[in-house]
Amino acid sequence: MSRSQVVAEHLPLLRRYARALTGSQASGDAYVAAMLEAMLGDPSVLDESHGPRAGLFRLFTQIWNSVAINDDAEVTTLPMPPERRLSNITPLPRQAFLLLSLEGFSEEEVAFILGTDVAETRRLADAAGREMAAEIATDVLIIEDETFIAMDLESLVKNLGHNVVGVARTHADAVALAKNRRPGLILADIQLADGSSGLDAVNELLRTFEVPVVFITAYPERFLTGERPEPAFLISKPFQPAMVSAVASQALFFQRNSRNRTPKAPAA
Repeated sequence: MSRSQVVAEHLPLLRRYARALTGSQASGDAYVAAMLEAMLGDPSVLDESHGPRAGLFRLFTQIWNSVAINDDAEVTTLPMPPERRLSNITPLPRQAFLLLSLEGFSEEEVAFILGTDVAETRRLADAAGREMAAEIATDVLIIEDETFIAMDLESLVKNLGHNVVGVARTHADAVALAKNRRPGLILADIQLADGSSGLDAVNELLRTFEVPVVFITAYPERFLTGERPEPAFLISKPFQPAMVSAVASQALFFQRNSRNRTPKAPAA
């Protein structure tokens, strides 16, 4: 398999990870683009000693730790290559937690990706667990038409300390529930049984109020092409409980930080 084929094979899930780490499609894709530019300039920067996928994530992490980017979700390009680290970089514990829980890397692979050892990887993941356990509980709306998956999600969300305000199985149900209960987090399937779209339902809701959303789909690669506005937080079916916990906590983290930022002065 050629280098370009290797990159193409693993790129969609790398873009998912980048978006979960940065909180937006634009910022995540910008970091991935910077990584690809670095590879084009010097193919030897890709270390495949732990396999091509781990090598790509390792190179992405090195770019993430050295390329400056502001907090603007609208950013689309990155200067290459600045020589300073960000003071407000996403902490290593959340990187370790996402690599283990969302991407399913082994502890040894995560240590390789982050440039640390297994003991430190475990410490970082434990720290992330404590950090995420401190998140403020919120009301959660589940949009899912498959009964058993909805039950699993409901049980998982409650075990994380959140309150489920309802389970919607159609676009219409989702809109009605959300407008009445105003959830603090939405977990949404994309394709619903009646032919309606969880994506369309969420887009309609986001026109009326702001809420973090995590999408769940059996076909994540269809929504990781970069050809249109896409979900920042995306979980693959079948999912593991730790994956839902990690991504939901990321979504709440960025929502909380957004609310804590000082509002910009209105334009003159």
